[in-house]
Amino acid sequence: MKKFMDENFLLNNETAVRLYHNYAKEMPIIDYHCHLSPKEIYENKTFKNITEIWLYGDHYKWRAMRANGIEEEYITGSASDYDKFLAWARTVPMTIGNPLYNWTHLELQRFFGIDTILTEESAPEIWGKVNAQLNSEGFGARDFIKKSNVRVVCTTDDPADSLEYHLKLQEEGDFDVKVLPSFRPDKGLEINRDTFGAWVQQLQEISGQEIDTYDSFLKALESRVRFFHSVGGRVSDHAIDTMMYAETTKEEATEIFKEALDGKKVSLESEKKYKAFTLKFLGGHYSELGWAMQFHINALRNNNTRAFGLLGPDTGYDSINDDQIAKPLVRLLDSIEQESGLPKTIIYSLNAKDNDVIAAIIGSFQGGGVPGKIQFGTAWWFNDNKTGMLDQMQSLSNMGLFTRFIGMLTDSRSFLSYTRHEYFRRLVCSLIGEWVENGEVPDDDKFLGKIVQGISYENAKEYFDFGL
Repeated sequence: MKKFMDENFLLNNETAVRLYHNYAKEMPIIDYHCHLSPKEIYENKTFKNITEIWLYGDHYKWRAMRANGIEEEYITGSASDYDKFLAWARTVPMTIGNPLYNWTHLELQRFFGIDTILTEESAPEIWGKVNAQLNSEGFGARDFIKKSNVRVVCTTDDPADSLEYHLKLQEEGDFDVKVLPSFRPDKGLEINRDTFGAWVQQLQEISGQEIDTYDSFLKALESRVRFFHSVGGRVSDHAIDTMMYAETTKEEATEIFKEALDGKKVSLESEKKYKAFTLKFLGGHYSELGWAMQFHINALRNNNTRAFGLLGPDTGYDSINDDQIAKPLVRLLDSIEQESGLPKTIIYSLNAKDNDVIAAIIGSFQGGGVPGKIQFGTAWWFNDNKTGMLDQMQSLSNMGLFTRFIGMLTDSRSFLSYTRHEYFRRLVCSLIGEWVENGEVPDDDKFLGKIVQGISYENAKEYFDFGL
């Protein structure tokens, strides 16, 4: 029987042990998609206690606590931070089998040197030990990033954002981790949301350009793409909850935009046309500038109307969508490829049923001399667990080049989430080790170690134009 979460945690064979400790463990991290706050990074935010850094804004933990019968007062409500921590400590033992159980203990081990298993009984001792460290030197936001050996952090930023804190970090120049913006124009694509008109007004103000036509809207978007580029942005991101596509003309898209700007709801067919034309326009600029374009597909958001009214979005009430994605995704990619040439593109689906679909689709659009130009993005959100990660990697290896995979990201709001890269790397080594043990690939550590280091860091370094 193996010891609980020892140095060989998740490494299920001797080959995996060698590959992880000799090749993967010390590799740097490129976190090319996350939701960290650039303001908190700039200010090197410190945390008064473990609840603040661990539970504030973490909807993964909130969902588990609700499932464990914890009252909302102890999750997002008015209970004290200590009582909220105790409520989480009561929940942790119930999470065995969920990655939260392992992530919780990895974070305690790696950042605070605590090997004690978190339970309701051990909680007071852990509360005191962690808080003593958090209130000492070297435990600010930047410190957690540097301790995790991170080279690049890509935050998620609205086109109407001033990027004030990215610019301040660059002007300051004393943080040797690149903190770069990612262009996320969801509010400009969701034409039927009530927020659309107000967001167009924000875009008008930040771009300094009057937006009264679709042409002027596209020009404003382009100006923001170029501004993000000037600040070091090399990645876009699109939350495409429902994958849709319809052929259209510039004239049709112009009329649809005018309807929406007048405050009208447009038909589903019109929404498809507007989104397709706008994404093609943006894809052309991403391609011109050498960016990578990300599509996050098939999330079903804000399922609980009552909870949404009380707490708002991103509070743990989303789930997996099951819309069909193959035909509209292929038609969109093909249309961008015909019009301007596809940029480097990373495709994620929240529904694991799409694994083989995506793994097959990306093979239809590779080329241009770029290794792994079209990527099957890492297991995401509800899938970033052992089974989900291994299934995603198996689909990719079955149909494409696993060796060119750009690997893991955090997709997190927490400065402690970098242990997820360790979790992922251990699984990579275990999968390759299994192939070796089964005689499916050569027992050649030098050859396999290079592959492991590529998936851990080097492939992303080569793929993104981050100037590393």
